[in-house]
Amino acid sequence: MAEAVVGQLVVTLGGALAKEATIFGGALLGKEASALRGLFGKICDSKAELESMQACLQEAEQFKDTDKTTAIFVGEIRGFAFQIEDVVDEFTYKLEDCKHGGFAGKMKKRLKHIKTWRRLAAKLQEIDVKLKDAKRRKQDYAVVAGIGGSASAAKSTSRGQALHFTRDEDLVGIEENKEKLIRWLTGSGGGDYLEQSNSKVTTVWGMPGVGKTTLVAHVYNTVKLDFDAVAWVTVSESYNLEDLLKKIAAEFGIAGNIANFEMRRLAESVNNYLQGKKYILVLDDVWTPLVWSEIRNAFPTSNCTGRFIITSRKHEVSQLATGESAVHLEPLEAHHSWVLFCNGAFWNHVDKQCPLELQKLAWKFIAKCQGLPIAIACIGRLLSCKPPTSAEWENVYRGLDSQLVKDVIPDAHMILKISLEDLPYNLKNCFLHCALFPENYVLQRRKTMRQWISAGFIREKEESRTLEEVADGYLAELVNRSLLQVVKRNYAARLKHCRMHEVIRLVALNKAKEECFGKVYSGSGTGAFSVEGARRISVQGGNLEHLSRTAATHLRSLHVFGRYINVDLLKPILTSSNLLSMLDLQGTCIKMLPNEVFNFFNLRYLGLRYTDLESLPDAVRRLQNLEVLDAVHSKLTYLPNSIVKLQNLRYLYASSTFSTSENVRAGGVKVPSGIQHLAGLRALQRVKATPEFLHEVGALTELRTLDVCDVQSEHSADLSNAITKMSHLVHLAIVAAAENEVMWLEGLYLPPTLSWLALRGKLEKTSMPQLFSSWSHLNSLTRLQLVFSNIDEETFSCLCVLRGLRFLWLRKAFEGKRLYFYTGSFPNLTHLFIRSAAQLNQVGIEKGAMQNLIELSLTDCPELKFVPDGIKHLASLEKLILEDTSEELIEKLLEKRYSDECSEDAMQISHIRNVTVGLSHKGLWERIR
Repeated sequence: MAEAVVGQLVVTLGGALAKEATIFGGALLGKEASALRGLFGKICDSKAELESMQACLQEAEQFKDTDKTTAIFVGEIRGFAFQIEDVVDEFTYKLEDCKHGGFAGKMKKRLKHIKTWRRLAAKLQEIDVKLKDAKRRKQDYAVVAGIGGSASAAKSTSRGQALHFTRDEDLVGIEENKEKLIRWLTGSGGGDYLEQSNSKVTTVWGMPGVGKTTLVAHVYNTVKLDFDAVAWVTVSESYNLEDLLKKIAAEFGIAGNIANFEMRRLAESVNNYLQGKKYILVLDDVWTPLVWSEIRNAFPTSNCTGRFIITSRKHEVSQLATGESAVHLEPLEAHHSWVLFCNGAFWNHVDKQCPLELQKLAWKFIAKCQGLPIAIACIGRLLSCKPPTSAEWENVYRGLDSQLVKDVIPDAHMILKISLEDLPYNLKNCFLHCALFPENYVLQRRKTMRQWISAGFIREKEESRTLEEVADGYLAELVNRSLLQVVKRNYAARLKHCRMHEVIRLVALNKAKEECFGKVYSGSGTGAFSVEGARRISVQGGNLEHLSRTAATHLRSLHVFGRYINVDLLKPILTSSNLLSMLDLQGTCIKMLPNEVFNFFNLRYLGLRYTDLESLPDAVRRLQNLEVLDAVHSKLTYLPNSIVKLQNLRYLYASSTFSTSENVRAGGVKVPSGIQHLAGLRALQRVKATPEFLHEVGALTELRTLDVCDVQSEHSADLSNAITKMSHLVHLAIVAAAENEVMWLEGLYLPPTLSWLALRGKLEKTSMPQLFSSWSHLNSLTRLQLVFSNIDEETFSCLCVLRGLRFLWLRKAFEGKRLYFYTGSFPNLTHLFIRSAAQLNQVGIEKGAMQNLIELSLTDCPELKFVPDGIKHLASLEKLILEDTSEELIEKLLEKRYSDECSEDAMQISHIRNVTVGLSHKGLWERIR
């Protein structure tokens, strides 16, 4: 992936050159100007050379595994790119250093740096000479190979031939999907489906190696006798339309000299041949929906019956399916994984059973594969060639765990490697970054995006898209390509958490290490772990004994995982890592940052979430390039005065964690005066309200997220005025200083961009209807949390203006006895949580209310003796939770669950798949449906 390194560097060089006008617009010393012009000239030359080389590298990457000359060349270019990046980063570091200090100090630094500019220019000249020499050697010694379409075609052909053949022992866990596909293709069991529809597209999609081709090949071989004409074609990611049509014609057995047909005649021949026939075509491994749109007109739509099966690792391709005929193939469940593993590892045993003494190790292999069939089959075949002893199997497992993935699971490595090669350079960097996290680590969408931005992987493509929007698109694309798995989506079906499959992670880590992108230190092994030359290090083991703690001059990011890792032992690395741009110490037990951290002028991301950090020193002002400071759930209670000097800060997250008799809570952090100077802030969380802060925060008009706590009644007007100025706000949380503190918010105007709102505190009773009614323009608001709000039966109806709402959470917020949902109210609501409504004794739901509600939770409502009247109208409701309602209601539902006699309450909830009841004081929590 050298082109990913070069692509990123080209952008960095462009940024360095952008400083030229600024520098030469000021007063410079004669020698200083000359030295800088020479340096800028060399940077410009390097940028031009690398731009020309980027396209060449993308082609060369495909052959470096088979052509040693190409592999050496690609490695050399990557090394030169890293050296150029070091020069540019040092230049930026020194240039910014000249801006700090008094007049005499600045002049001294400028004179001193004249020699630095000349040295860096000479370094770039030296790299340029080596670069040209590498190009010459590549041309002199290159072996003439089939570069371009023929090589790509060969690659795809060999891959297709290798995967088209399926063995019976590989067909594990496919029964349900197999029957579904057969039914869709032939109509068996549900009428003659072939006669019902002339043309139908079925898609099978999922992550690489999950068994898409295996499943489809088995179904294809099962049903093809029902068709007059059949064809199977493997489509490469760099397909040629004319070649693809020729393959299809040849597979259908169309007679004639099709090799010499032009495109139009070729399409006509296919169309004419299939007239009046029942035919089936499999397009295997399709990478883009464009394939189908380009060839679909070649197939007749009348006087015939056509069935098409498309397999893909991309979600967007799966959407080509007719109606609902798409299969998302998931990894195997544990019992199916066990069967597949034993079929491979013990294929030559009569019973194909794993010996008892090897079962624990066998499960370790299966756990590592996480249900990926190709990985399980690879490891099974490998182990079948080894003596069935614990010592031999342990050796194989250690090889897998130490990332020797090429040797242990070569088939999986090859398939996944193709997915990696298909990524554009900006996505490659983002993908490899995700691999540096521990096994099964859950990646949070927003944190991941912030880290990509801080690392420089994300650049604004156009004026209408922010960095965050571009990063969000990248994350969605990695999920679309099945390289990341969705763990959780929020109430609005937006990606919230994802993770990387362990086999994909092993392949990616192997690639990251090979490409010098990054390395993982696990703390295991006996040899020394060198950080020399590494750009990114992820420390995932508490034992730092084997971690070399010197020569980290090239390090750009350091991630530390583990509560009890002694960060002090990393000081030698921190001392030598002058150009570090990302430091994430999340979850460690540090109470104070090492002084070395404040020398990182290039630092853009500082992660201190869930640490024991108690304070930040004024030295934080030296981190002039800091963009993200994340200290949520730390021990911080205040931020130093110097924090307002960090002009590049975009995200400021800080909160203190403390324990109460009930639970662990997050408290606010006091910020200093001058916060209005941080004009670029996008997020500010979780800040204590003070009169001074509330007067200043209105100047932060770029804020997207604001979380302010300890709000008192007298703060209400200033807070409302400040928020009214924030036209881009998306997330807003206002937390009162106490449960009985009244917030007067009748003058509050919320921007139409708002999608997430939390109000925790009493709202003034008489102005509440006016406040809620003023929200009618909030079409983007999808989540609302109200706590202690003092809402009654009449004012609740005013919330119905929020027609886009999807999530509503009321805690100690409703004080009425009767809660009623009228026809047409909350049409998009999917989740409703009502908690601690002490007087609530009746809930009514009219037909046509909350038509999309999926989950309803009623908790701590002791007067509620009946299920909501009209709950039967909620056709979409999948989950109902009744906890700590009246004991009478809970016991009634528990008694009737197995009874033939059905109560009215039981009848009302009979359509709900998941009904759970609970009484906390009795320790009762039981699912009754």
